[in-house]
Amino acid sequence: MSKKLHGIAASKGIVFAKAYKITEFSMDFVAKTNCNVDLEQSKFETALNQTIAQLDDIKQVAIQKLGAADAEVFEAHKTIVQDPELKTQVDASIASGNDAASSVRTVTDTFVQMFEMMEDEYFKARSADIKDVRKRLIANILDEKITDLSTINEKVIILAHDLTPSETSQLNKEFTIGFVTNTGGRTSHAAIMARTMEIPAVVGTQTILSDASDGDIIILNGLTGEVIINPTTEEISNAEAEADKYESLIKMQLEYKDKPSISKDGHLVELVANIGTPKDVEGALNNGAEGVGLYRTEFLYMDATELPSEDIQFEAYKKVLEGMKGKPVVVRTLDIGGDKELPYMEFPAEMNPFLGYRAIRMCLDRPEIFNVQLRALLRASAYGDLKIMFPMIATLGEFRAAKKMLMDQKDILVSQGIPVSDNIEVGIMVEIPSTAVMAETFAKEVDFFSIGTNDLIQYTMACDRMSERISYLYQPYNPAILRLVKNVVDAANAHGKWAGMCGEMASEPAAIVILLALGLHEFSMSSSAILTARVLISELDKKELEKHVDTILDMSTAEEVKDYIDSNLLA
Repeated sequence: MSKKLHGIAASKGIVFAKAYKITEFSMDFVAKTNCNVDLEQSKFETALNQTIAQLDDIKQVAIQKLGAADAEVFEAHKTIVQDPELKTQVDASIASGNDAASSVRTVTDTFVQMFEMMEDEYFKARSADIKDVRKRLIANILDEKITDLSTINEKVIILAHDLTPSETSQLNKEFTIGFVTNTGGRTSHAAIMARTMEIPAVVGTQTILSDASDGDIIILNGLTGEVIINPTTEEISNAEAEADKYESLIKMQLEYKDKPSISKDGHLVELVANIGTPKDVEGALNNGAEGVGLYRTEFLYMDATELPSEDIQFEAYKKVLEGMKGKPVVVRTLDIGGDKELPYMEFPAEMNPFLGYRAIRMCLDRPEIFNVQLRALLRASAYGDLKIMFPMIATLGEFRAAKKMLMDQKDILVSQGIPVSDNIEVGIMVEIPSTAVMAETFAKEVDFFSIGTNDLIQYTMACDRMSERISYLYQPYNPAILRLVKNVVDAANAHGKWAGMCGEMASEPAAIVILLALGLHEFSMSSSAILTARVLISELDKKELEKHVDTILDMSTAEEVKDYIDSNLLA
C-alpha cells in the first residue's frame, strides 16, 4: 500500500525512482574532559587544514556542475572555517580540557542557534552553512567518512534529513533525479542549488527518513510538494502523465523568454527579478527578466564577518549592473534589524524590533555605515541603469534626509573626478500603511514606489507573518490591502511616476489579475516565476479586468475576493 507525504515544493519537476537514503554519523558522541590539550589542539588544527582542502576540491567540482557563481558558497564555508572568532572559542574550550570534537560542536551550536532564531527565512537557512562546516570539521577530527554522493551510478531519488551545500554540489543530474528531505525551506542552499541544477526537490516533509526505506520506489512532485512512497501502478501512470504535461508547459513558456510582458489588449508591464547576490543575475536573465526589481543588499553584509568595505560593495553592485546588460536594477539600501541582525554589530534590545531600530532608521543614525554604501552604489552607477530604493520609509522627512545624504556623497565623488551617472532614479519601498495612505504626498518627490507586500500586510493587519497561530490574518487579498495598493498606484500615475511590487504577492496568479487591473507598472518576483507570470498576463485583457475592480474593492473579506477572482477571472 502506498503512503503519501506532503512537504514544500522546492524545485519543480515530477520524477519517480528508487530511494537512496543518506545515513550520517551521529553528532551525539560523548564529550570528553581532562584531555591532553596539545593532542586535541593538534587534532583541531589538522581538521581545519583538511576541511579547507576538501572545500577547495568541492568548489572545483561545483564550478563544473553549477557554475562559478553558485560555487562561491564554498568560499563562504571557508570563511566560516577560518573565522577568527570560531577558532578563538574552540581553542579556549580545548585549553580548558575539552576534546576537540565536542569543542567544535559547542561553539558552532551557538552560531547555529543565533541564525535559527531569526524569523527571516533566508537568514534562518544560513544555519545550514554552519551545520555543513561543523559536520565536516567534526568528521575530520573523528576520522569519520562523509558520504560521497558523486559515486552514485544509477537513477535514484535521495532521501535525507537535510542536504548540505557540499552534498548538493556532488549530485550528478544523470543519476540523482530528485531529492526529498525532512527539513529545509525554499530559501535553503539545497533548494536554491536544486533549482540551479534543475533537479526536482521536496523539502520539509519531516518524516521521509522514518517512512521510507532504501530501495523503495518514490514519486516526487516538485510542483505540489507531494511525495508518494511505493506508489501503485495507477499512481505511477498518473505521475507519468503529469510529468509529460509539465514538460510541455515548460517548452511553451520558454517561447515567452524574450517576448515583452504584454496583456491580450496590448497593455505593457515589466516583469523583473528579486535577487540577493550577484550570482542570481544568471537565473534572472535565463528566465527572461526585464530587469531587477529588488536587489537585497543586506545579504552582502550577512555573508561577511565584518562590515563590507566600499570597494567590496562597489564590486558586487558593479557585477550586477554589468551582468544585467543595461536593464534596470533597483537596489534596496541596507535593510537590517528586526529579525536580521549582524553578529558583528550590536543592536539595542527592543520589545518589538520589527517596529524599532532597523532599515533606514538605523542607516540615518549611522552615517558612517550608510555613506559607505551610498558611495559604492554611486560609483557603480556608471556601469548600468541603477535605481536606488530606501526601505522602511515612514515620513517624508526620512526620505528627504536619505536623499540628501545620497546627493552629498554624489557631490563629493564628482568633485574627486569619479564617474557617477546623472540618471539615477531614487524611490522608496512602501511597506508602512501610513506611507501608502500618504502616497499622493510622497509621489511629488520620489521617482518611484515599490510596494513591499510582505511587511505591508503584516503591519496593516497587525499580524506577525511568521506566527503560525495567527497566520489566518496574513491576507494578501484583504480589501484593505488592495485599497492601499490602489492608492499607491493611483498616486504614481497622477504624478507621472511608476509603481512596482516586490513582495511575494507579485507572483501569485490571482494577485496578478487584480494588480494588472489596478494598473501596477512593474511586477518583481523570484526568477523562476517570471515566465509563468508572462504567459498569464498575455492571456488577460486589462480593460475587461478593470470592470471588476470596484466590485472587488467593495467586498468585505479576503475570502470573497479570492473566490471571486478564481471563479470569474481565472477560470
